[in-house]
Amino acid sequence: MNVCKVFVPYGALGTGISDEAFENGMALNPDIISVDGGSTDSGPYYLGNGKCKYAREALKNDTRRMIVAAHQHNIPITIGSCGTCGVDEGVDFMEEICREILEEEGFSAKIAKIYTEQSIDVMKEKLRSGKIKPLGTRVEVSEEILDSCSHIVAAAGAEPFIKALNDGADIVLCGRATDTAVLACMPIIKGCSEAAAWHGAKVCECGPLCSTNPQNGGIFMTVDETGFEVEATASDSTCTPYTVSAHLLYENSDPFHLVEPGVVIDTSKAVYTQLENGRVRVENSSIIKSDVYTMKLEGAGPAGYQTITLVGIRDRIIMKNPLGWLENLRAFAQSKLDRLGYDNTRYSFSLRPYGYNAVYGGDVPEGYVPNEIGVLLTVTADEQELATQIAKVMNPLLLHFEVEKNRPTPSFAFPFSPAEVVKGKIYEFKLYHVVEMDDPFELLRTTTIEVNGKGGKA
Repeated sequence: MNVCKVFVPYGALGTGISDEAFENGMALNPDIISVDGGSTDSGPYYLGNGKCKYAREALKNDTRRMIVAAHQHNIPITIGSCGTCGVDEGVDFMEEICREILEEEGFSAKIAKIYTEQSIDVMKEKLRSGKIKPLGTRVEVSEEILDSCSHIVAAAGAEPFIKALNDGADIVLCGRATDTAVLACMPIIKGCSEAAAWHGAKVCECGPLCSTNPQNGGIFMTVDETGFEVEATASDSTCTPYTVSAHLLYENSDPFHLVEPGVVIDTSKAVYTQLENGRVRVENSSIIKSDVYTMKLEGAGPAGYQTITLVGIRDRIIMKNPLGWLENLRAFAQSKLDRLGYDNTRYSFSLRPYGYNAVYGGDVPEGYVPNEIGVLLTVTADEQELATQIAKVMNPLLLHFEVEKNRPTPSFAFPFSPAEVVKGKIYEFKLYHVVEMDDPFELLRTTTIEVNGKGGKA
């Protein structure tokens, strides 16, 4: 029977793992080490400016551990969504880190770099030919929206990983890719069940999140011709049918139909069985080949500039009705800004009471009175200076705005001085669409480099 073992040491490259959990994973003799290197979970900023979310030293530490272990076991590595957002610069950034490690360790390796960032001109051609469609949204794309994007990436499927590995790559660095493609590629190469490969990849894409201890350890996936097994590599963690099946709800509107480039995986009849030693076996997934091959498009672009201010409040009268007090403050501030002649079409501001309902904005339990709140002022404007000036107009109000008429003026607490924190340029998502293609490689570019670290192959 065809079998493939995949070790996923991190939920995301740069988040780390204990020595024990990593060594346990490698002791299971994987055929490949695979990890997702990015996400849009942290918002549009990183795609908008093309920079990485994680600290370089954290990325290098995690990557070094993988490269050394892969060298010792003579197995390859796949990393997807390099540099957080998967732009071309992120792929080159990870190549630079890998090159440093290889030279420092004295290893040689063949590195395949898969670029998935898209040209606006090419996207316009796709739009004109009717090949770009909304994904889970009714927002239609236009050439103006495409022009407003600072970066556009397409999420690659398994095909470029499979080709790179078949061509002998030791390390595959991909731009934006589906989290699952990074893990599913080697089991597919080895002739395992494609449905199990994709389903298992979805379960394991975030590493230990499908285990009982998501903050520690990695995940080990074994795929064969009829299903897959999952086990945690940390000694204080395990996998259960609940933790494994629950991950299908992660970033999915339909946990029974997983849509990937070129395929749909049907998990509606999947059977999850608890095995000994904290392992879970999953069988009965099925796969449907898509009539049209699509890749998800993500695009982000500038949306103005921001300045923020935080103020701490403990006044007992305000705590009884924070929203009423904030509404009075907002109305007074807007009136003051209008009198000063600020054009309200060029800025906006919000006041959110953290510790009350800032996160979800809904009603609080009846009778709830917080001990204290932190009010976050966020000003968004066309220019940075305007955003900061609006925040400065509001500064004395945040410090001393009245609690009630005919009562002494209160004082609140700024945690910083100056109170205004300049955030700089901000970004918003512009594209969440799919693009139809005749060829999975049509929008991808792959280059290969050889790194000679004066030692053996990585």
